[in-house]
Amino acid sequence: MPWIFQEKLRIAVLVSKAAFQFISNELGSIVEGHDVKKLRFHGGVNGIAQKLCTSTNDGLPKDVDALNRRQELFGINKFAESESKSFWVFVWEALHDMTLMILAVCAFVSLIVGIATEGWPKGAHDGLGIVASIMLVVFVTATSDYRQSLQFKDLDKEKKKISIQVTRNGFRQKMSIYELLPGDIVHLAIGDQVPADGLFVSGFSVLIDESSLTGESEPVMVGVETPFLLSGTKVQDGSCKMLITTVGMRTQWGKLMATLSEGGDDETPLQVKLNGVATIIGKIGLFFAVITFAVLVQGLVVRKWKDGSHVDWSAEEAMEMLEYFAIAVTIVVVAVPEGLPLAVTLSLAFAMKKMMNDKALVRHLAACETMGSATTICSDKTGTLTTNHMTVVKSCICMSVREVGNPSKFANMKSELHDSALKLLLQSIFNNTGGEVVMSKEGKREILGTPTEAAILEFGLSLGGDFQAEREAVKLVKLEPFNSTKKRMGAVVELPVEGGRLRAHSKGASEIVLASCEKVINSKGEVVALDDSSLKFLQATIDQFASEALRTLCLAYKEVQGGFSPNDLIPESGYTCIGIVGIKDPVRPGVKESVAVCHAAGIAVRMVTGDNINTAKAIARECGILTSDGVAIEGPVFREKSQAELLELIPKIQVMARSSPLDKHTLVKHLRTTFDDVVAVTGDGTNDAPALHEADIGLAMGIAGTEVAKESADVIILDDNFSTIVTVAKWGRSVYINIQKFVQFQLTVNVVALVVNFSSACMTGSAPLTAVQLLWVNMIMDTLGALALATEPPNNALMKRPPVGRKGHFITNVMWRNILGQSFYQFLIIWKLQASGKSMFELEGSDSDLVLNTIIFNSFVFCQVFNEISSREMESINVFKGMLNNYVFVMVLVATVAFQIIIIEFLGTFANTTHLTSHQWGACVLIGFIGMPIAAILKLVPV
Repeated sequence: MPWIFQEKLRIAVLVSKAAFQFISNELGSIVEGHDVKKLRFHGGVNGIAQKLCTSTNDGLPKDVDALNRRQELFGINKFAESESKSFWVFVWEALHDMTLMILAVCAFVSLIVGIATEGWPKGAHDGLGIVASIMLVVFVTATSDYRQSLQFKDLDKEKKKISIQVTRNGFRQKMSIYELLPGDIVHLAIGDQVPADGLFVSGFSVLIDESSLTGESEPVMVGVETPFLLSGTKVQDGSCKMLITTVGMRTQWGKLMATLSEGGDDETPLQVKLNGVATIIGKIGLFFAVITFAVLVQGLVVRKWKDGSHVDWSAEEAMEMLEYFAIAVTIVVVAVPEGLPLAVTLSLAFAMKKMMNDKALVRHLAACETMGSATTICSDKTGTLTTNHMTVVKSCICMSVREVGNPSKFANMKSELHDSALKLLLQSIFNNTGGEVVMSKEGKREILGTPTEAAILEFGLSLGGDFQAEREAVKLVKLEPFNSTKKRMGAVVELPVEGGRLRAHSKGASEIVLASCEKVINSKGEVVALDDSSLKFLQATIDQFASEALRTLCLAYKEVQGGFSPNDLIPESGYTCIGIVGIKDPVRPGVKESVAVCHAAGIAVRMVTGDNINTAKAIARECGILTSDGVAIEGPVFREKSQAELLELIPKIQVMARSSPLDKHTLVKHLRTTFDDVVAVTGDGTNDAPALHEADIGLAMGIAGTEVAKESADVIILDDNFSTIVTVAKWGRSVYINIQKFVQFQLTVNVVALVVNFSSACMTGSAPLTAVQLLWVNMIMDTLGALALATEPPNNALMKRPPVGRKGHFITNVMWRNILGQSFYQFLIIWKLQASGKSMFELEGSDSDLVLNTIIFNSFVFCQVFNEISSREMESINVFKGMLNNYVFVMVLVATVAFQIIIIEFLGTFANTTHLTSHQWGACVLIGFIGMPIAAILKLVPV
């Protein structure tokens, strides 16, 4: 009996799984195929909800076990990601470097010839030395690349963290899109990305941008007749509730993602530029390498000709020829600055990680360096310059101006207002809104919606209004959400208790809504004509509110005659003004100081907002943006200007009010193309999507409000704070200057290594620096140098210099002065050591050449160690300031010195070095150190 019971249970489970699998596939085909016929067959949206065991009002019940089972059956709302490459893949890729492959062939031939002539292990020393150096280069490069890949993976996870409003168990709550399950009820508004496939439940004027899936630019209307919503698309207009039907890889977007592999970031402009520099230097290095090899071989041939042994070649001479070839190849290795792109990537990755801590999420590598060159910031006002925490502090309802803000004032206002006027006001507030008043799980009242909507709803609640009661008293026929072009929103309601009469409500920018009014409610609650005196009074009130830095909104209504259907347009004229409210949005702490920092850094700050011009000017003055010689202009006026007028006007514009997204785009485009500015644009993504999406704007900085902002932006400002934008600018400059420091350091090593080996080969017939030694120098120069100099944190001095524009020279005169001066000193020292080193150090005996070459190599390395410190500052003499705070820099220096000691003292056989006395060590360190005062003196030479 127990066995039979278990078997029946197992079959029941399998049947239910199969049923759910069928439902899942069926749902997928309905939504993906936009199959209206099949949807009707299943009983429409309500029928689908029943089959998914959910409620369109309350969502899924909060039964943890049931939710877990649902997740097992339908899967999670995540897309399968390509597996990250293992460390050994990076090792394999590093081994494919052409110059290292040539050196490996040299090492192999050296091993064969050496062992054949001198036996094991003596004959293998040179070959094994090159192999060890190659493996060191490969593993350090692979480790660096692997760490970067892990870091970018972490950043990718961070930027995909998205929350959305969901009704579950009867409560509306914020939830990660990864937790969504079929049966969940999701609330969507303008700017949101559809998180999974599903069906429209209820809503108004929903337009969906499906271009990411279909490529079609025309938005699609979604409603009761065509209720299909696809994952990855965006809400362009309207708001709605949707029923999730399919999640994760079963959605149409998931299937599309399965056929694609997401690539990494493209090369940044600076990387492209430096790759060009590396190619040129590589060609120069190849030329020097060929000449060096030719001179060395010619010296050997001449020597053998004089000896009369040019016909007979020994194994030792073959090894010598091979060593010459290895030196030539290694000159190419040293000359090709692979570290340039690496340094850019390291510096950008380091900056990206640090900026995350400063509440700025960088989505594209190039954004860091672009921000470093920014000459203009076009910032929106609300939420960036201001706190975005709004409250109604003044009102002009029924032609009476009142201050509001505390319970006693609200009580007085409520008692003074006529009942009919108060009823109209509350009806307008609670029905013509994109927000909502709900009860949280804890039983507390919670206001959902934009800060502006929340402020208005709070105002209505303070007047004793009941959101649910007002909503239930009328039937909402149509709701048009706030539109950035019209600067208003509207609703049409049916009044059942008044015989089904229709009434339209309008709310938005005061001047625009007031212009559509023909009547006004007076202090007695009567509707009267809006005469000139009343209009002047209201306009003066708007100006007064705006001059006090208050955002003003006008509320109006209209009785609709002759019927109305949801497909009709909401009337735009013939309204009755209920009143005007003034909303306070305080300026964020620290904004004025941040704007001053931008001005000191040569960055112009311009405010672009949809607000009233007086409000915008008041806020701009408070922030320090609007100065006495600056211009404040309205969008409509800006649009009427001719090209000639714009050329004269745009550089002076500091405030643009009543602007549309197109105005912002036009302003930015002119700044970019006409005035060659590098422009950073901020926007919340809802109203600024056109500006943010344009590829030619320079840098888009999205406020973390909507998914359009996150998708459109290069940098997402997570705390919506203007001060964070300044921090991003500082980090961008830090990236740029760090790369310049590294290039200065690397080119110095390039010049010296090339000139020393070339000149020595030409004059003496031998090269003082061997292949293994040059590989070690290459390691110091490329990977370790990039780690040390590319991870310097920013300092405040960076924001006291003008920005480098797009056409600025990357290698400046200051850098050339430092490179050539330091190179000349190092070359003189090595030349002097080659010419007089034996007498200076009193070297005698058979190993004198080996000791001298070791001293030259050691001195050369310590010149690079101290030059690395000098390169921390290109113009400042104090190069030690803050050095101990950069633990990466200190660790690299310590590691370089430690490994140099090991090479000299313990790896002599492989590196062609020998033991040095303390006196010789001291001399090498002193020679390197003298480069620092010389670098300081060079910085005093004006260029």
